[in-house]
Amino acid sequence: MKVLLIVLGTLSLGLGILGIFLPLLPTTPLLLLAAALYVRSSPRLYDWLINHPRLGTYIRNFRENKAIPLKAKILSVSMVWLTIGFCIIFILKPLWLRIAMTLLATAISWHILSFATLENLNKED
Repeated sequence: MKVLLIVLGTLSLGLGILGIFLPLLPTTPLLLLAAALYVRSSPRLYDWLINHPRLGTYIRNFRENKAIPLKAKILSVSMVWLTIGFCIIFILKPLWLRIAMTLLATAISWHILSFATLENLNKED
């Protein structure tokens, strides 16, 4: 069972890393899933992930504050609109598909922006 959890955690970690570059793939939830799978299967991998200088920050910030850093919010929403906007303007022809993609980009943006901003939390303390 531990091997399966490690494999699933590593798959989730890989997808989470891809999510940094691909706007429709959520980074933080996949990294949180990897951490949850690693904590149940390999304390060494869990410690590595939590203490990783880049990836660990996503997990710690979200776990401790339920917040996303302002820079990550701006980058995420910008990438969503750039990639989906490109598809809407240059690739998609049917109007219903353009409307659906616009609604999808709006929903993703709303979800990202619905979380607290980490810098705002620090200023309130």
